[in-house]
Amino acid sequence: MIWLRYATREDAEELFTIFHAAVHGGTTAFYSIEERQAWAPSPTPSPVWPDRLTDQLTIVADSDIGPRGFMTLGWDGHLDLAYVHPSEMGRGIASRLHEGILFIAQDLRLERLTTEASHLARRFFLKHGWREQAEQVVERRKVKIVNFRMERDV
Repeated sequence: MIWLRYATREDAEELFTIFHAAVHGGTTAFYSIEERQAWAPSPTPSPVWPDRLTDQLTIVADSDIGPRGFMTLGWDGHLDLAYVHPSEMGRGIASRLHEGILFIAQDLRLERLTTEASHLARRFFLKHGWREQAEQVVERRKVKIVNFRMERDV
């Protein structure tokens, strides 16, 4: 059983583990090992990671065995992070998290959400009413990585 809740600072390490596993295990069909290492180089979170989670509204898909995924929403409507553990992909967890984000956005009276989605996340977001604005190239640790600017009306 999965339930949604807000993240706390104490979740930071487990959520980073999900992030790292998702980048290195969930995106292999789309990104090279060099790109994945530039995107998530260390299995250990940086000192600013807990602040990144708590400076935004972070919701967690939790279970009896611990967190399985999470999404973050900035006060400006930017969906910054959206990750599900690779062992849980395809089980509806991302959809549940997305519903939670939409509920929060409506409660905040936001009109539009934005994100920068990976190849994998792009497919998910397109299925959930997002529009692709542009393909772009971002640079992480001197490695160029393709992602997609997207938006969705709330």
